[in-house]
Amino acid sequence: MFDRQFRERLRSCELAATRHLLDSRNSEGHWTGELSASALSTATAVMALWQVMRQSSHRDELHPLISKGCDWLIRQQNADGGWGDTIKSVSNISTTMLCHATLVCPGAAGLIPAAREAPLERARQYIERAGGVPALVVRYGKDKTFSVPILTHCALAGLVNWRDITPLPFELACIPASFYKTVRLPVVSYALPALIAIGQVRHHFAPTRNPLTRVLRNLSIRRSLKILERIQPSGGGFLEATPLTSFVTMSLAAMGLHEHPVTRQGVEFIVRSVRPDGSWSIDTNLATWVTTLSVNALGDAIPENERQPVVDWLLGQQYQVVHPTTNADPGGWAWTDLPGGVPDADDTPGAMLALAGLTNGSAAAQSAIDHGTHWLLSLQNRDGGWPTFCRGWGALPFDRSSQDITAHALRALQRTGDSRRATQRGFRFLERVQRPDGSWIPLWFGNQHVPDDLNPTYGTAKVLMAYRDCELFQSPAARRGCRWLIDNQNPDGGWGAGPGTPSSVEETSLATEAILPDSAAIHAVRRGLEWIMQRVEDGRYVDPAPIGFYFAKLWYFERLYPAIFTVSVLRKAIRVIEGSASEAASSVGEAIPPP
Repeated sequence: MFDRQFRERLRSCELAATRHLLDSRNSEGHWTGELSASALSTATAVMALWQVMRQSSHRDELHPLISKGCDWLIRQQNADGGWGDTIKSVSNISTTMLCHATLVCPGAAGLIPAAREAPLERARQYIERAGGVPALVVRYGKDKTFSVPILTHCALAGLVNWRDITPLPFELACIPASFYKTVRLPVVSYALPALIAIGQVRHHFAPTRNPLTRVLRNLSIRRSLKILERIQPSGGGFLEATPLTSFVTMSLAAMGLHEHPVTRQGVEFIVRSVRPDGSWSIDTNLATWVTTLSVNALGDAIPENERQPVVDWLLGQQYQVVHPTTNADPGGWAWTDLPGGVPDADDTPGAMLALAGLTNGSAAAQSAIDHGTHWLLSLQNRDGGWPTFCRGWGALPFDRSSQDITAHALRALQRTGDSRRATQRGFRFLERVQRPDGSWIPLWFGNQHVPDDLNPTYGTAKVLMAYRDCELFQSPAARRGCRWLIDNQNPDGGWGAGPGTPSSVEETSLATEAILPDSAAIHAVRRGLEWIMQRVEDGRYVDPAPIGFYFAKLWYFERLYPAIFTVSVLRKAIRVIEGSASEAASSVGEAIPPP
């Protein structure tokens, strides 16, 4: 099945992809990556700057950014009149409503050309076809983390009535953080800044008619603003995310608080984050995440004398204090090395695995891994799974146990060897949530070509890697997961997220790696590797797909993802295939009697 010519071709592709990934490091020896430009981020950033500019004296500084951002949005409008989150994304109601509202405001003030009228009309028609505000509300359901900010953005443009926006109880920010999970906030655990700022701007323009609640909220304004000021990162960007920072900034500015310290720092962050073409990305960077992914993909391909700087850098990213926003205990890692990050249960396992692979049991690295282990164990939910940020909140998707994150945590805990009970509970959770067809659904990665933006290929592949690493690959659950992946391979040999979805480098690499240990998948593995090698040979393997979604259906793509996943599968395939070839040769040798 894997003849000599195939193996030589595989090694050649692996060498090329590995060299490219190693060459993608920054001057400090780790990886920074590059996130896609985002229409959603650009729309919110421009609206925030507009709200500040119209009340302040910063016109000379902000006017060019607003104008250039609007021009960029107009150029990125899809043929159907809508916008997707990235330049590769299909249109969606959320981003289109944000872009439309943004173009309405500066356009009315003459900050963009009169040619805006046609794009605005096409956008209005798209929103009407898509179902408008009711469709937006349905899209997010009970989770108000994103629907209320989007409607607030539109209300600031005069397109939505303030009374039609659900009021957020910003007064709850004033209670001790330990009670947040008890009161079941209508936003996820990391969105406290939005709860405060957007709750206040809605109260400012449309206060509740209930006199007692109105008095309570009035009394909570100053105190909750102090909390907002306290939890703002030193760099000004909440979560290092342009949308969240922009929503907070535009809300405060619209209330006349354009000179408030939080607003000023928010504006500085937004101005500092703009790209030369006038756009903004969804987040500043995913440096910690792409570094740990790269390290875990490369393994011993990282030269021995180049590992210590990466180790030192990763050790420096571990949180040593309680996080001010989520009140997470020390011991975790965030996705970025910048001050707006928040420790989570996906980046922490990645960092633990990377440190374990980079070091030979150094005291500092082992101490950090032990600290991370304790952090993960303290986060495990009662159902055996792991949430993203906070244990026990449970009311909204990002605070419930997640299948892909649980799998990643299990892989990291397997390396520590002292978490047997937690591991057993984790696998029982994964067995309970496995779909009848054998697949698993992730929280943090989706596919825009699948109903409800689901991505069972990503989820199933990530869970199977946990079964593989924990030597449970022959379990019935893992066998069903393998069968699902094999049955859903595309005719071209690649994988998308299910039947009829286009193959991508990311999904094909992950699916192929996941089924490598399955002897019954040898034909599917070869076809997957052929698909990947063809793209390495013609250079297309570095072309990213918008498979990511987080922050409540918020899409992006990362420049390094396809290269990282390609290196990972090719290096593991070489070990499996050459190991099988060696075993076969050894067996043949043993069968031949000596002369």
